[in-house]
Amino acid sequence: MGKSSLLNALLGRRIARVSGTPGKTRMLNVYEVKMGSGEREAVGDGAREGDAIAGGHRPRPLAAPRSCYFMDLPGYGYARAGKADRAAFRSLLTHALERPGIAGVVWLLDLRHAPSAHDREMHILLSAGGTPVLAAFTKSDKLPRGQRLSHERALRLTLELDEDQVVATSVTTGEGIAELREAIALLVRNAGDR
Repeated sequence: MGKSSLLNALLGRRIARVSGTPGKTRMLNVYEVKMGSGEREAVGDGAREGDAIAGGHRPRPLAAPRSCYFMDLPGYGYARAGKADRAAFRSLLTHALERPGIAGVVWLLDLRHAPSAHDREMHILLSAGGTPVLAAFTKSDKLPRGQRLSHERALRLTLELDEDQVVATSVTTGEGIAELREAIALLVRNAGDR
């Protein structure tokens, strides 16, 4: 299970089409996700005239829900693509990273495998851009615990990732999904402060 499956798990609903064959994403797919649900809060000391109702204050709506956009880009390592397609994928990624308002990147790495040459190239590209990066180590359920921990450490050290940048995940078991969701929410909040 790949990027689309993880995206669906993060959002708790099927938003991205999942294929049985890895590497099927061939273009940039953008998904708009509404943030906030229109909750209401009680009016505090700054209540305006007419806001008071029997037994307290009339609740007013919170700020309008915001949108958050998830961009699903083609995979660079698994997709069976020619040299021209790979160059186009790289150009697409570079353009996406240069867009204003990018809160961060969630970089998916299969925990079962050592970093490839493509992974090392991606690390250089992501580091050069200065965009905050979260690494989701996928398929954690496929390895025994001891082996999993050593693979996590090796990937993290080889790709020079801090511990707080890494979340081991499994779409199958649900491991790490809530943690990754929280880390993404923190990226979005921090982007608003920049």
